[in-house]
Amino acid sequence: MNLKEYIRNVPDFPKPGIMFRDITPLLSAPAAFQYAIKQFADKFREAKPTAILAAESRGFIFAAPLAVELGAAFVPVRKPGKLPFKTRKFQYDLEYGSDSLEMHVDAIEPGSRVLLVDDLLATGGTIEACVRLAEESKASVIGCAFLIELTFLNGRDKLKNQDVFSLLKYDGEL
Repeated sequence: MNLKEYIRNVPDFPKPGIMFRDITPLLSAPAAFQYAIKQFADKFREAKPTAILAAESRGFIFAAPLAVELGAAFVPVRKPGKLPFKTRKFQYDLEYGSDSLEMHVDAIEPGSRVLLVDDLLATGGTIEACVRLAEESKASVIGCAFLIELTFLNGRDKLKNQDVFSLLKYDGEL
């Protein structure tokens, strides 16, 4: 199945010069969505992840069904102030300013085998923060999985020590 057929290109969103890769057509096609989850599961099943960690919000869409498929825990990572229990926080720098992400302090047990999942790998800042949160919990990150990778933004460079898997890659082309 060619999953690129289910990605809509939206020029100049959210601002001029940006080609937005819209995943909603894939999500509305059950066979394509199921195929994507199966591809992730087939790639990481033998690694036996005990937890699937994803940052809000689109990462949740792929991580939750994958966690069910692999019999692993689902761990949500959110913006500050969105989780109701005591959290672990990681602050990271952006091009102009900074951002931070949080997860519950008891979300991952030391020694857990964690797979990180997101819909998109762009510059790598968000997923790098997720790696750090998992490592601060004394977990082993067994890989990072993405539906789409924008290769021209070099996000993979921030994940040099990780097994990075992307179902679709875009080099800036339509």
